[in-house]
Amino acid sequence: MRKVLKIFGWLVLAGVVVLGGFALYVYANRRVDRIMLIDDWFDEPEAYPDWFVMGGEYCPGAPMMFPSDGFIGVGWNDGTPPMYQHTGYDIFSPAGYEADNITPIYAAYDGYLTREGGWRSAVIIRHPDFDDLPEITNGEQIWTYYTHMASADGETSYIELDFPRGTREKFVEAGTLLGYQGTWSGRPTPIALHLHFSVVETTASGGYADETQISNTYDPAPFLGIEEWDDGILRCRPG
Repeated sequence: MRKVLKIFGWLVLAGVVVLGGFALYVYANRRVDRIMLIDDWFDEPEAYPDWFVMGGEYCPGAPMMFPSDGFIGVGWNDGTPPMYQHTGYDIFSPAGYEADNITPIYAAYDGYLTREGGWRSAVIIRHPDFDDLPEITNGEQIWTYYTHMASADGETSYIELDFPRGTREKFVEAGTLLGYQGTWSGRPTPIALHLHFSVVETTASGGYADETQISNTYDPAPFLGIEEWDDGILRCRPG
């Protein structure tokens, strides 16, 4: 009997460990519930008007303009740390999975635009002495990064012709058209139509930090006036 109880105890302990591990995974995999809504959005975006944020407009009290139309399906720090933590906002167009070159992308703030020679789908804008949110940036320089502006095969760029490869330090005002959402992923496998937008720190030498590392980025929420509502959707904060 004692042996049976011991075996039963081990089984209970194993079950607790498995369930605890699963709970930890779900907790760590932040906002998987919101990410699972992306398919619903693409299938019938008109059914979810309250998920929509308008590009080219400002959320109440925000220093930066929202950069493109759509649903913020993946937020900053979403993912399963330490394996992956998303470094910005993925803004999914209401136009559908593959409606490339339709949904415009705008500069979120005045600054100086660079497009590196090897960038087919991305631009980055330098914002010197950014003092609109001193409690976050300490008034220091920051950058905003915009990518996925190319066709699924990467052959056609949707970046505006005013910004050819090799462009450096070209002044743009908030609201300047930068290009259009595309499905280029950087690999042969295309992605769903969206803009990846991030707010990036400056390095000690004055350049932009590696945007792929979350420690080099800021949460875009206070810059764009976004907050997570009770239903898990990222929307403009109330005015």
